[in-house]
Amino acid sequence: MPAVILDGKALAARIRGELGGQVAQLRARGIEPGLAVVLVGEDPASQIYVRNKTAACAQAGIRTFDHRLPPSTSEAELLALIARLNADPAVDGILIQLPLPSTIDARRVLPAVDPRKDVDGIHPENVGRLLMGEPRFVACTPFGVMKLVAEAGLSPAGANAVVVGRSNMVGKPMAALLLAADATVTVCHSKTRDLAAIVARADLVVAAVGRPEMVRGDWIKPGAVVIDVGINRRADGKLLGDVEFGPAAARASAITPVPGGVGPMTIAMLLVNTVTAAEIRAAS
Repeated sequence: MPAVILDGKALAARIRGELGGQVAQLRARGIEPGLAVVLVGEDPASQIYVRNKTAACAQAGIRTFDHRLPPSTSEAELLALIARLNADPAVDGILIQLPLPSTIDARRVLPAVDPRKDVDGIHPENVGRLLMGEPRFVACTPFGVMKLVAEAGLSPAGANAVVVGRSNMVGKPMAALLLAADATVTVCHSKTRDLAAIVARADLVVAAVGRPEMVRGDWIKPGAVVIDVGINRRADGKLLGDVEFGPAAARASAITPVPGGVGPMTIAMLLVNTVTAAEIRAAS
């Protein structure tokens, strides 16, 4: 039986619709959720991502504060803007669109965001809270992946989960979330030996390595759930995931497409985190 295609677009739309009610309740209490989006430079892909995020915010009733800065912006100027946004009571969440220009060190900039406004879930304090089992904000892509895993009907408890990739944005928080959900987690990376054999034992595969079709379809255990975080553009413009989709879909019980799988969920969970930040403000 062919795999169920996990429709991230449909699930994200459902989540955004549910958020509308939460936003309406907050507004009735005089709280208008607000997200500041900071884009430095003119990276075409980043511009598209920012446009999609602000459109999704508008649809959910979340106010956005757009800050488009030229490539010549200095690190000091960016840090000064972040300080102003941290102090602005109308701003519940701050998103620094990555990548930043090479002249700016993200390792200094990202921790400058107030952890109570870190709706990307990547501030060291929020990462630490996640690892301690007391999450405030969870990195948006792994957060969305967990929703997709639930949609697939797979209970992570006791399952063998393999995460391919160990980035701070996806791989590491993904492993922490799966561990918190009682999965047995293996994190694979560029130094992993016999990746194919490890993937072949997995009930759940999360591929987030950024290499087109690196995870081959015949590695997939029959009946496994496959979540493909990768999005890679070929020379002809076609988008490919990190998983060889056709052969993997023939073996998996459920799989995400690229595009239309994880991507829409990442944006939806950014909105969820922003509304959560507004609710925290309302309760304070």
